[in-house]
Amino acid sequence: MDKTFSHKLYLTHQECPTCPAPAEVKQFFIDLLGALFADFTQLSHLSEVQFEELLNSLQRELERILLHNPTRGIGNASQTASEFFNDLSTLFETLHQDVGAMYEGDPAAKSKSEVIRTYPGFYAIAAYRIANKLHQLGVQGIPRIITEHAHSITGIDIHPAARIGNYFCIDHGTGIVIGETTVIGNHVKLYQGVTLGALSVNKEDAEKKRHPTIEDHVVIYSGATILGGETTIGHHSVIGGNVWITQSLNPHTKIYYQSQGNRMVVNEA
Repeated sequence: MDKTFSHKLYLTHQECPTCPAPAEVKQFFIDLLGALFADFTQLSHLSEVQFEELLNSLQRELERILLHNPTRGIGNASQTASEFFNDLSTLFETLHQDVGAMYEGDPAAKSKSEVIRTYPGFYAIAAYRIANKLHQLGVQGIPRIITEHAHSITGIDIHPAARIGNYFCIDHGTGIVIGETTVIGNHVKLYQGVTLGALSVNKEDAEKKRHPTIEDHVVIYSGATILGGETTIGHHSVIGGNVWITQSLNPHTKIYYQSQGNRMVVNEA
């Protein structure tokens, strides 16, 4: 081994002696999700005092992670952790709305408990909601670790900066991509293989809105690709499978491929 190279690597570790490893961030997310949802874990053996201490320990763990986060982008780790946990009840209610949307939206779902325990869509959305809250508080780096952990488990890639409304439903989910500047309204349902992406990948466009807007009560079927920051899918629209869209659609539009002639059909209200 080249000693110069070895020394160079050694110095990088000295410069970041307490950087939270992705494994630590992942474990915080898993423990928090377990505390939020009894169906996801088993904590009934704890007394109420012990359970309260568990939540307090999770807040302290988040503070520690933020304090040593090299790209934290925030001024006060303790205050940020406190703000996150003070708003935890709101995040919990939002996630329960998502669970309800997935349960109501999937005839195969036998119970909300099944959604929480087994659905990759729930796991990915939970990771997104937690990561997005941290993103809103100005935290950098950590939110992306959380959503990329869920991505590796579920195949669902949601950027923590995306803006997603309430009652969000992901059915099956594998292969879904939701880009950084995507805006999604309420009561939206996505099937597997949907891409909400950018037309441009130039670095100079990083601060621009590059991803589409999906308004309320839209259903997007498997394999559909919708691209572009100026592209808006109007409310109550239905996007058929495997369509490719780079321009806006009016509300109440149905768009799909016709089997004969393999042509795309647009029906507008």
